[in-house]
Amino acid sequence: MGPWLDSVTGWLTANPQWLGLAVFIVACVECLAIAGIIVPGTVLLFAIAVMAGSGALSLGETLLLGFLGGLLGDVVSYALGRRFHQNIRRLPLLRTHPQWMNGAESYFHKYGIVSLLIGRFIGPLRPMLPMVAGMCDMPIPRFIGVSLLAGMGWAVAYLLPGWATGAAIRLPLPEGFWPQAAMVAVGLAALLGLSINASIRRQSGATVLIGALSLSLLLAVFVGYPYLSALDRGISALVQEHRSSAMDMAAVLVTQIGNFRTQFLAAAVVCVILLLTRQWRALFFFGGVTLFTAVANTTTKHFFARMRPDVLVDPLTSYSMPSGHSSGAFAFFVALAILAGREQPQRMRVTWVLLGCLLAITVAMSRVYLGAHWPTDIMAGALLAITVNAFALALSQRFMPLSPVPQKVWWVILPAGTALYGFFMLGHLSKELLRYAY
Repeated sequence: MGPWLDSVTGWLTANPQWLGLAVFIVACVECLAIAGIIVPGTVLLFAIAVMAGSGALSLGETLLLGFLGGLLGDVVSYALGRRFHQNIRRLPLLRTHPQWMNGAESYFHKYGIVSLLIGRFIGPLRPMLPMVAGMCDMPIPRFIGVSLLAGMGWAVAYLLPGWATGAAIRLPLPEGFWPQAAMVAVGLAALLGLSINASIRRQSGATVLIGALSLSLLLAVFVGYPYLSALDRGISALVQEHRSSAMDMAAVLVTQIGNFRTQFLAAAVVCVILLLTRQWRALFFFGGVTLFTAVANTTTKHFFARMRPDVLVDPLTSYSMPSGHSSGAFAFFVALAILAGREQPQRMRVTWVLLGCLLAITVAMSRVYLGAHWPTDIMAGALLAITVNAFALALSQRFMPLSPVPQKVWWVILPAGTALYGFFMLGHLSKELLRYAY
């Protein structure tokens, strides 16, 4: 694969005008039934994203092209499944590799719509699930709605790291940036890798281990953030150079999710629903995690009294370390993900938690984009919430094991939470439109 990848990237380097089309095509192939399993699209997509970040394409263009390409792959796969149904199994590759179809079909029948959301981030399942959805005659509006949501998260998760790497290589960053970035990356990768490995292998005390690892990294950030100034300044400079009016509006809307009032009301709504449906253990876990994280964040923030970046025109009066938006988002989404994974296979539990982290990262990164927090601020907030979630889950497993929340309760929580977030986001958008109108 090395020479083949080198030849593709070499040709695109010599012909950068085709880079946008390459992002679209590779994203489409990566999400296309059968082809997405055969072609090493993830590696190629990262390499092309690095080239795009080197100055050929803006972040918005890269994410949009990747999103549209992936959406086209989903639609084509769905159309194939809906057109041929079970006859699709007669294709040569599916006859010789029946496990591709069997695994995706079993996953879809077991988890339904959720499989399209979670499976989008699982390599072997991603290109096959849309075709299975078509085979099972999932209504087209429902499929399109789920694909739009999953595709946006997938584009960010798969293209943003590569694009950011290319942009970072191109920029004249502060001295010491790369050693500090490598040190932080190794620490976070160790936490992620050890946590996933311990969870999937069902190692004794895995939850305590995750809590201890995240607490250790949190203490390291609290002690060492003054020595990570090159990393903070470098990432902030990288982000501010690529700001645009469209991305500004999107970031402002996303950051509404992390505001204290929004977080408080969203957590209160979930707690009320759990109370009314008598889900006592889930209520104690979720309410305890969100409340303790908020108190711990406020307390530690006053200890450090760290000033915010001087990017904002009207600097905020509160301190920035750790980020309340980051800790609140991670506490909320990860706690919900833990509840959603009860009594499911271990890999599915891990996938739920990773999806919750992805949603929280989006909120946290909006703060760095808007210049309201340093990168180490949101890192500290995330580690704080993960620590609280891990130790709360460990205590629950020992004294009060969590029972699964019934599906009918989730069909109340999810629309209620979505409506609340949409209300605050649309409310802010209407204010901005009125301000521009006058």
